[in-house]
Amino acid sequence: MADPRGLDSVSGPAPGARRRAWAELLAGRVTRQKPGPGTRQKVQDSAVRLLRSHLDWSGLLLEVEGPPCKKLCLGPLIDHDGPEACSDLSTSFIGSALRDHASQLGVPVAVLSSQMAASSIVRMCAAGAEHAHRVLLDTEQRKKLSSLIEIAQYLLAHSMFSRLFFCQELWKVQNSLSLEALWRLHVHNVVSLWELLESCADLQAVVSWLFRNLRLLCEQVEAPCQHTDIARAMLSDFVRIFVLMGFQKNSDLRRNVEPEQMPQVARDVLERMLLFALEALAAGLQEESPAHKAVSCWFSTFSGQTFGSIISTDAPKRFFSHTLTQILTHKPVLRVSDAVQMQREWSFAKTPPLLTSLFRKLFVILSPEELVGHLQEVLETHEVNWQHVLSCVSTLVICLPEAQQLVHDWVARLLARAFESCDLDSMVTAFLVVRQAALEGPSVFPSYADWFQASFGSARGSHGCSKKALVFLFKFLSDLVPFEGARYMQVHILHPPLVPNKYRSLLTDYVTLAKTRLADLKVSIENMGLYEDLSSARDVTEPHSQAPQDVEKAILLFEHTGKIPVAVMEASIFRRPYYLSHFLPALLTPRVLPRVPDSRAAFIESLKRADKIPSSLYSTYRHACSTAEKNPENTAPGMKVEPNCVDEPLKLLMIALGGLRAAMTDPAQYDVLSAQIAVISERLGPALGVSEDDGSCEASKIQLSVLAPELEQQEQKVRVVDLLLTSFCQNLMAASSFAPPDRQGPWAARFTMTMCGHALLPAVLTRLCQLLHHQGPSLSASHVLGLAALAVHLGESRSVLPEVHVGPPAPARDLSIPEFFNSLLTCRTAESSCLCLKFCTAAISYSLCKFSSQSRDILYCCLSPGLIKKFQFLVFRLFSEARDPLSQEDTAGLAWKPSGLPSMDWQRAALCLWRQRTFQELLKEKQFHLTYRDWLQLELEIQPEVDSLSDTERRDFHQWAIHEHFLPQPAAAGGCDGDLETACTVLVDVLLDFCQSSRSHNHSENSDLVLGGCTGNRDIFSRLQEMAADLEQGPAAPYSHSSSRGHFLFRVFRRRLQALASGWDVAARLRRQQELLMYKRVLLSLPPLVLVGSPQVEQPAAPGCDEFFHLVNSELRNFCSQGGALSHDITVHFFRGLLNACSQSRDPSLTANLTLTACQTECPIVLTSALLWWPRLEPELHCRWRRCFQGPLPPELQRLQEAQQFAQSFLSPDTAAPAPGPAWVSAAALHFVIQQAGKESVESALEKLDCQREEAGDSLKALHVCGEILGFLQKRKISWLVLFQLTETDAGLGRVLLRLAPEEHIRLLPFAFYSLLSYFDKDALIRENAFLHVAVDMYMKLTCLFVAGETSAVSTPANRSQELQSQGDPVGLIRKARLFLLQSIPQCPKKSFSNMEELLATSGDWDPEVSTALLSRQQAVSDTDLYQEPHLF
Repeated sequence: MADPRGLDSVSGPAPGARRRAWAELLAGRVTRQKPGPGTRQKVQDSAVRLLRSHLDWSGLLLEVEGPPCKKLCLGPLIDHDGPEACSDLSTSFIGSALRDHASQLGVPVAVLSSQMAASSIVRMCAAGAEHAHRVLLDTEQRKKLSSLIEIAQYLLAHSMFSRLFFCQELWKVQNSLSLEALWRLHVHNVVSLWELLESCADLQAVVSWLFRNLRLLCEQVEAPCQHTDIARAMLSDFVRIFVLMGFQKNSDLRRNVEPEQMPQVARDVLERMLLFALEALAAGLQEESPAHKAVSCWFSTFSGQTFGSIISTDAPKRFFSHTLTQILTHKPVLRVSDAVQMQREWSFAKTPPLLTSLFRKLFVILSPEELVGHLQEVLETHEVNWQHVLSCVSTLVICLPEAQQLVHDWVARLLARAFESCDLDSMVTAFLVVRQAALEGPSVFPSYADWFQASFGSARGSHGCSKKALVFLFKFLSDLVPFEGARYMQVHILHPPLVPNKYRSLLTDYVTLAKTRLADLKVSIENMGLYEDLSSARDVTEPHSQAPQDVEKAILLFEHTGKIPVAVMEASIFRRPYYLSHFLPALLTPRVLPRVPDSRAAFIESLKRADKIPSSLYSTYRHACSTAEKNPENTAPGMKVEPNCVDEPLKLLMIALGGLRAAMTDPAQYDVLSAQIAVISERLGPALGVSEDDGSCEASKIQLSVLAPELEQQEQKVRVVDLLLTSFCQNLMAASSFAPPDRQGPWAARFTMTMCGHALLPAVLTRLCQLLHHQGPSLSASHVLGLAALAVHLGESRSVLPEVHVGPPAPARDLSIPEFFNSLLTCRTAESSCLCLKFCTAAISYSLCKFSSQSRDILYCCLSPGLIKKFQFLVFRLFSEARDPLSQEDTAGLAWKPSGLPSMDWQRAALCLWRQRTFQELLKEKQFHLTYRDWLQLELEIQPEVDSLSDTERRDFHQWAIHEHFLPQPAAAGGCDGDLETACTVLVDVLLDFCQSSRSHNHSENSDLVLGGCTGNRDIFSRLQEMAADLEQGPAAPYSHSSSRGHFLFRVFRRRLQALASGWDVAARLRRQQELLMYKRVLLSLPPLVLVGSPQVEQPAAPGCDEFFHLVNSELRNFCSQGGALSHDITVHFFRGLLNACSQSRDPSLTANLTLTACQTECPIVLTSALLWWPRLEPELHCRWRRCFQGPLPPELQRLQEAQQFAQSFLSPDTAAPAPGPAWVSAAALHFVIQQAGKESVESALEKLDCQREEAGDSLKALHVCGEILGFLQKRKISWLVLFQLTETDAGLGRVLLRLAPEEHIRLLPFAFYSLLSYFDKDALIRENAFLHVAVDMYMKLTCLFVAGETSAVSTPANRSQELQSQGDPVGLIRKARLFLLQSIPQCPKKSFSNMEELLATSGDWDPEVSTALLSRQQAVSDTDLYQEPHLF
């Protein structure tokens, strides 16, 4: 501590005296002195005097330690006033010593202490420095500095220290100072940085020294060392101090310097650091280089962590605005022409990440409005660095969604100002900003083509206000031509500005100039690819390079739409050079053709059928393909792709996806994640082998098959889609482990929109269909969670996504994206129900958490009502505890806990969601509430053999759902209002709908649920039978004839039939026939009393069969009958119902008689059906009647029995029994017996009728038999013409015949009439008064049949005989009928023309020539009557 040489000088002699040795000095002290009362104090005083006179002050200050001072307890010697704390002993001693020394020297103690402290710091910094540019202290130096700071604080507290003199002494040796020493002096309030700076005379030198040390500090912050935390704290403090000094309005300026000097020093230091960083970026930085570390470290200070303590002041915002200005105006050497040429290289993905990170940090404090306003102000008042300006625009629209519309509005204002005053600067800024924003893709900003067309393609554009504005626009566009890319000129040519005709020359001149420039660039408008993206500023590809991409895109569109794409059709007409020279050769590349034609082959054949492929070229292609089958190794060499060419872009994409995964530690950092997603979007194009911004699908719909989704010839696309889906799932799990969905920011939505670009959406949806619909049980929990969240975000973007056309083979319909996901999830089996429950739980939980603070409308977009209904259905079905009403404590909120989801209990999660208050409130919305109809539709899909419930559990569930849940529910809530009949009505309606959809969807030959098909839950039909039985046993039977509403079943049938399309075309008839077959099967499965109804209480006791009769007459007669009779099953069912009704009647025989008598007039086909099936029907009728009533059959049943006996006896050789009445019943019985008899019996029966022809074995023979029978009637003087004049008003046979024959046969009576005329004598026919009226009426109806196209049913196949073909040709028959009429009209008697005018009036202009002939002949007859004398007597 003291100088050792000083010990030799204690009580030293005068100069020149001999020095005595230390032994000599001690020689006189051999004798020990006895200590007296004051001896101890004297010794201490002597020791203090000795130390004070021999101190080295610099060494003393460096050697003093703090609390461990027990080694030298000099306190009592220095301070006589009382004991001090141990930590103050050394400092108090030094203070006392400094006062003594200062008094000896005659200087102020403050000056002396400041000088000694400064000298000590300099010595300390210099002693431990390993090199000349070290900014951090080592451990030993920090210990010494800590002691020195403690002494200085003591001296300051006792007014023994001068800050100003101390600072001045330090600046004298500033190059030897350490930056950490100054920082610690500032932090411990020894001297502030402000005082240090204001005390320096050479401020520029200080700025240089601070800049140099700050740069070194930044390098050491990023270097791996144990003092990194200290370095970061130092850097943050210095930046915070400089920002407050330089950018705070009311700074506490000191008197020693000019008011503006200190803020300027701070700004200079900050600007020099920014300048260093920007120049390093411009020069290019290598990773891990010192400069890169320094720049990265400096940019990291622009964070909330640095400015958190001063964020309440306005200094950070002014600093950030100033920094942004410095960046935008740094070295403005690039001209506008350079920016036009180079701006495509300044997109977000291509901008250095360090610069984009700085932009993002600056955007944190400044609002989007302030940023756009600041950009506008800088561009108007400064020369700018266009690279930095446009990179800032890209970062702005990428990282701040709110800024996108602000930029759009700013550009609109710039355009308005430009055209208002012909301001070229505003025009340049508008075009550069728009092009730059458009580079980031349509999900961020409209494409340049769309913007240009919207701005100048209509009369609303600012350019159309005057000729001056038009000249200004085209002058500007022309000036751009030498510098801009070909893409932009193509946009201007293909989407030109709207120009009045009188100024058309301006546009023509520009187009000529642009085409000339394109020709110089070797780019042809005619040779443009079909799907080249005009919005992309990338280099124009050669036609031969673009053609394969166009072919693949066209095949993809054809695969999803089934039609030739519009672009291909247009190119074949308007762009034939490219179509013939490039597109077709790329399409018709020889290959080995697959046995089953793929999409490419089908596309080629479609083009061939449309005459879009020249025959010679097609023949060459087919020949080359045939050759390729023999030499497959030589096939399509141009189509092969080297693996490395494919793998390299895929690896880059995987790296980008990995970067996104690493950034998920803070999912709320929208700017960071958006930046990484932009990089992913940039690398998607090369990985897919398509253009950078290959937009969405040309078609407005995406077609795929749910049952057989395929991605043909798209292996690379499948790999990319799998990568994206896997990345999304992993990122969601990673992000959710750090924050719930509502605090993750919009990264998921941005990622989803990226997946929807590059024509990827069809492939993504197809892959999702494969995963969810076909591979669902194999998906892990994380997959289900990720795909559910993806479905939510796809639904969020439904307004900008095309609809999905699912089919064939699924029912052809167009679905929105949420509805598409709903269609993929089924509940048919235990496995599919489990997957559906998991997916619904995840999707609904994610949506409720993600959009908890937003409007409920967004939930309506994201979630399909069907998905929520399926969730309710499965919860009710699988969890019996959910069927009980919820208590108040059950409605707790649901916490999103993704960390536990992969191994969680899905049952617990589903029940937790079910009990959540928000979800229960959502269910109050009508569109989300599970109704009785919805429940039936879902339950019908269940396949009992693979159901998760046992038969008993399923029955219990049905009973609860129908009778306890939906039946008592009000109709407004989807229930039945307690009406069992309503429940049955809805069930039948849903059942019929399901049978229709299941048949068309599954293409099953026997998919009918009623008959026990395997496509639906057959137990539901059992519930219908039980409910129908309950209704039958109720107090008021619904089958009663007195019921005004009728039976619910027939009401359902009637309503559905009215909704079906009417008509006689094949499709409508088949649809109606299919519907009626299902009605019949439903009727057969219900009690037979449904057909007949219960008898009335009052007499006569006839049951009400009106509804069944109406169904038979209007529908079943036409579609479910053959040969004038119904099928056996429905016939037997009716008679069983009749017997049941008789059993409930007071007079069974009377009830049967009344019912069958009504059949004769109201529904005769029931009786003819009984006659047809009598051999099988009679035994059951006899047995049941005898068992129930112990008597003979009722008379009307006996009448049917007698008619059958008559018909049987007619064919026997014995005498035939007399025919019972009515005659038509006996005739019908005879008809059916003849049909069922052998050929010999038929021949004998015809002989009895005086008919000599053989049996009608085919259509021609049947025609001959009909002719013979009509001839027989004519011989008996019975007019057969009445058979062709049947009406419903006929009280006799006519009405019966009309209700026996199908309407189709009745409509074809005109065809039969003119086919049979050849069997009769023409003169004999003409003589009949009624013939002409019938012949004209039949001809009119025959013409109507032909005009309506309903003659296909009578067309004759080509393999029939020539005679039959002549009879069956509708056109030929019409010609013969017309000729017959024209020849017959003059020969008909005058009575034949009565009522002819009425007939012609109803027909309209059906045949002018025949009408004229009829009217002329009628007029001639009338004139003849006028000149004849009247017959008075």
